Amino acid sequence: MASTKAPPTGRHEPAQPQPAQQPAFPGCKSVRLPRTELERFEGRLEYWDSSTETAWICEPATPYHERPSRRLTRLAGQVAAVRGSPIECYGSMDLLLRDPDGEPRRIMQADESVYLHPAQRGPGPAAMVVGEDDYPDVVLEVDHTTDVHRGKLALYESWGFPEVWVEVPDAPAPSRPHRRRPGLTIHLLEHGGFRVAAVSRAFPGWRAEEIHLALNEPVPSARTSAALQRVAGALGAREGTGPDDDLLLRAQRRQGFERGRAKGHAEGRAGMVHQILRSRGIEVSARFDTAADAFATAPGEALLAAALGCADEAEFLAALRRPRNPGA
Repeated sequence: MASTKAPPTGRHEPAQPQPAQQPAFPGCKSVRLPRTELERFEGRLEYWDSSTETAWICEPATPYHERPSRRLTRLAGQVAAVRGSPIECYGSMDLLLRDPDGEPRRIMQADESVYLHPAQRGPGPAAMVVGEDDYPDVVLEVDHTTDVHRGKLALYESWGFPEVWVEVPDAPAPSRPHRRRPGLTIHLLEHGGFRVAAVSRAFPGWRAEEIHLALNEPVPSARTSAALQRVAGALGAREGTGPDDDLLLRAQRRQGFERGRAKGHAEGRAGMVHQILRSRGIEVSARFDTAADAFATAPGEALLAAALGCADEAEFLAALRRPRNPGA
């Protein structure tokens, strides 16, 4: 829970935006939560307002609700690796608006908050404070049984959040209204107001239907993998980074290169020996291919001597397997 203490003197004074409508939080219950008890409260708040000292608390989170946000964390990690620089997901951290005296005025919690550049743009130690900290690049709200369009979305807009995703999961809940259809909606802030967009601005080229698919499929599909590669490539091109800037991917790519080089080396030497034997009228069987790995380690002169001196394939393979005498 965010600290109730005012920030140090000299901080930037945040604006005091007001939502365009009175917020409502369907699916949540309201309880009285005095300001003095904020720091001791350990539950999850949808919203808290100091003017009434009222907190809106939703039903306990279910796997159906939590799965999309956890998957977004995993997907962001994959994008980060291919881009070559980290992405931080802060989960349902406090989003805090202070009053002119530096005391909490309103508190809200998203289902997921994503920072594309955490080293430069991370939130404060206790909360993301409007007017003091940088905004998350993306906020995710999962509308499993709630409806952010009647409350939280207007607050995000009036507080100046740049991009909000509203996800209605494929897996239904008994209490979800039938009129609410599965899908993901992207809200982009422009000129002080949200507009619905087909494509994310923070994750360039990632379309709403692709994001929805990625948040709901149990195993990433080829379509999702292609989308992540495309988005990560666009981010990396913008920032001059790539997979080799990620230590794990760099090591894996190097291992793959070394294995490919060794395999190509062995196949090249096997092809050379095969041509020599064929030119001498010696046919080879499938056993020849099983010995191909030895072609990469055998000295070149030993291969040539065996290929030129053997009478048939069996004699060649026997010569290849014969222990070599370093002193000979």
